[in-house]
Parts: sequence; structure tokens; C-alpha cells
Amino acid sequence: MANAQSRTLLLFGATGDLSKRMLLPSLYALHCDGLIAADLRIMGTARSELDDEAFRAMAGEALAQFLPEARKDDEKIASFLKQLSYQPLDASKIEGFAALAERLGDISGGMSIFLSTAPFLFTPTIQGLKSAGLAGEMVRIGLEKPLGNDLASSCAINDAVAHAFPEDRTFRIDHYLGKETVQNLMALRFANMMFEPLWNANGIEHIQITVSETVGLEGRHGFYDDTGALRDMVQNHILQLVALTAMEPPAEFDATSIRDEKVKVLRSLRPVSPNEVVRGQYGAGAVGGNSVNSYADDLGKASDTETFVAIKAHVDNWRWQGVPFYLRTGKRLAERRSEIVIQFKQVPHNIFAQRGGRLSANRLVIRLQPEEYVRLLVMAKEPGLDRGGLILREVPLDLSLTAAFSKAQRRIAYERLLLDLIDGEPTLFVRRDEVEAQWRWIDAIRKTWADNAIEPKSYGSGSWGPSAAIALTERDGVSWND
Repeated sequence: MANAQSRTLLLFGATGDLSKRMLLPSLYALHCDGLIAADLRIMGTARSELDDEAFRAMAGEALAQFLPEARKDDEKIASFLKQLSYQPLDASKIEGFAALAERLGDISGGMSIFLSTAPFLFTPTIQGLKSAGLAGEMVRIGLEKPLGNDLASSCAINDAVAHAFPEDRTFRIDHYLGKETVQNLMALRFANMMFEPLWNANGIEHIQITVSETVGLEGRHGFYDDTGALRDMVQNHILQLVALTAMEPPAEFDATSIRDEKVKVLRSLRPVSPNEVVRGQYGAGAVGGNSVNSYADDLGKASDTETFVAIKAHVDNWRWQGVPFYLRTGKRLAERRSEIVIQFKQVPHNIFAQRGGRLSANRLVIRLQPEEYVRLLVMAKEPGLDRGGLILREVPLDLSLTAAFSKAQRRIAYERLLLDLIDGEPTLFVRRDEVEAQWRWIDAIRKTWADNAIEPKSYGSGSWGPSAAIALTERDGVSWND
């Protein structure tokens, strides 16, 4: 059923936080803009004992809370809610899937499943779907992370999925790939001649990727303490950004070509040595002018789980040999920010030196959030009349996506991903060999931590992490883009 639009969408975990904050608002936006069929059936399922009307009421409350005011339209909300229905299901009990199948009825028009459940429910859910005849050739499945907590558990989940859904009907979700600026990264690289000749070790000194958060645990105590920053953020979001930044130009803009090139990057990642990685855990401090607790106080117990990771990575191939990729992510940091910084090399000779001209190497900053922009920092002469000198200054050439496309509706990443799942377009989803290459590299880092007894270093909330993270770059003469 490749690229066939589904007539039914089944949401597992339909009463959960992700559904309320992201999925239902995204589906409503697609409905408003006529991007999904008016007769698309959207059925939610979860353990909560709700009927259709109670689920619609819950969905209406979620839209009232999480939709931007400009997007609220009572008539459109009412028509969207009519598309929703609900069937209670305990996914751990296989007998409940027969009732789900009966309620769904005819799915010959194609069905897409969005599976957002606890990892231990993946296998019984897949088995239940298969037993009830809900995994046929007209059905595709989208899998929300986490897909395991190491390579072995990830392979076990993927093996269970593969028993019912072949790879071409399996859509693994990384919501970062639905962000406009991430997709713009490919447009920037492969639709503009000016960057490609410099996009390699000859033109680039280093690359930084930062995904920072100001929040703490936000109610994810059990999950986060079992996971940590390395597995929660680096394994998926950051490594996908590395792959998109470092990949070779694909032969075509299609799912197979793009994912083939990404997996080559992931397989080329050099194992990380102990002095190339920093673990951290936030202590008490102040964020946004408000005092906040330490991680241990938030959790209610002492823990050795990291809330911050900084890594000096290398992609060992012809294009990137010798170019360090500095990666970092953490909670309770100074500001919320996701960005990629491409630091180009300095010009080989400064012809302005004798006249006092000081040069800074060009930088390309690709900001993903909170605002979205592409900024190229270049050198220019400062206006004025100066005897015997030339005053140069670094100035930005900005592409603000908000300003350049002011009439375009700002999209939630899940809008793109849900639309592609319904349409059967796999380009922005993660293939199994990508996931396994990511886990293989992450597992090696965790083994390095264990073998060398690397414990998290404390850092104050509201800072940019442990001082060791600064030293990680400074010993190479590099500063983080703060």
C-alpha cells in the first residue's frame, strides 16, 4: 500500500500527554487546512474506560488548552470532533484486540496506526494487532520512541514489529525530522551551489550541535531516571542532526536514497574515548530568575543518572576526516535552544592585517527552536572615514523563516509526520538500520562510562553545564556558541 492514503487512523495512547499536547492539535490543524479527508476515521484507544462522547469532550478540552488562539474556530473544532471515536483497550491482554477489530470494522481502505505506549507494551500490542487481523497489507504502523534502551532491547522490539509489519510499512518516528528547519537543512545544502564546495574538511573547522532545555523532569521521573540524557536525546534527535549535516548528497530526493546516506554517516562514527565525553547532573540554581531544585531533590532520591552530556565526535570518512563534531544536550541549562553551528575555516591570508583589520571566520547558524532561522556570519567593512585603518566587523546575513514566509502557517512537527504516515511517505521516518547504528554507538559510550567509572559532574541550574564541558572544546581552541 505504498503511498496509498489511509482511510482510518488508530491512535494508541490516545488519552496521554503526547496525544493532548501534540497529536490532537496537529490532526485538528490538518483538518482545518483540508489536508486530511473529511471522512478520515480517527479512533483513539487506551486503558481509560471512555465512550465516544467522553473522548470527544477530553479532546475538546485539549484543543482549548493547547491550540493557539488564532487557530481556534468553534465550527471547525465541532466538525473535527465528529471524526473522533474511541475504544477502550488494555494492550497487555490479547483478548481485547478482537473487540477493537470489531469496532473498527472494514479497514480495506487502508489504516495507519500511531503507537505511543510504554516500551514493555510494544510486543504484546503488535501480537494483539496481528491476532485480530489488524496487521494486514493495507495497514502501516508508526512507532513513537523510545524503541528500547539499548541495542539488544531495540532489536527485540524491531523483531517483534517485523513479525507483523515489514519494513516498508514500519514508520519509526523522530519528531525532530518533522521540524521545518531540519528539512530546510537539506534544502540549504543541496539546492544551493555556494555551500557544497566548502561543506567538507577543506572548508569547515568544526561543527557544534546543541539541544538545551531549561526544564527539569516535568513529571517524567521514572522514565527519565531509567534513561538519562544520552539515551533520551543523543541517541535519536542529535544523531539524526549529525547524519543530516554530514551525509553525502543523495542521488534523488526519495526515502531510500536519503536514508542510505544517513546510515553511512552513523556507521562512520568513531568510538568515543573517555576524555571525549562529559556527563553532568544539575544541582540547585536559578532558571529564568526562579530558584529551582537539584535533580536529586526533584527525583526524591540520590541518583547517578546524567541530565547533561557533551561529546567530541568524529565521522571517519573522506569528507569529514579531522573535523570534530561537538555535541551537547542537557536539562536546566541557561536557555532553551536547538541549533547547528557550522564553523568555517579562517581565510588563508589576511590582506587587511597591516591596516588593523581583524578577521573572524565565517559561521553558519541553523536555529531550530525556539525561533527558526538560518544566519550566515560574514565580515564587512564598517561604514566611515578612517585614516590608515580599515574597521571590519562581523555582520549577519539572516534568513528568518518567520519573516520570509510570513503568510505560511507555523506547523507543529507532528503535523508533517502524521500527514506523511497517513499518506505512506517514509522519507522523514527512521529506518531500522539507522536505529541500530545509533544504538551501537551509544552502547559503546555507556560501556566507556562503566569501564572507566565516569560519574556525572554537578552543574548549577541556569548554567551551560559542568566546567568540564567548556574544557572539552577549549583545549582545542574552540568555544561553544553561547
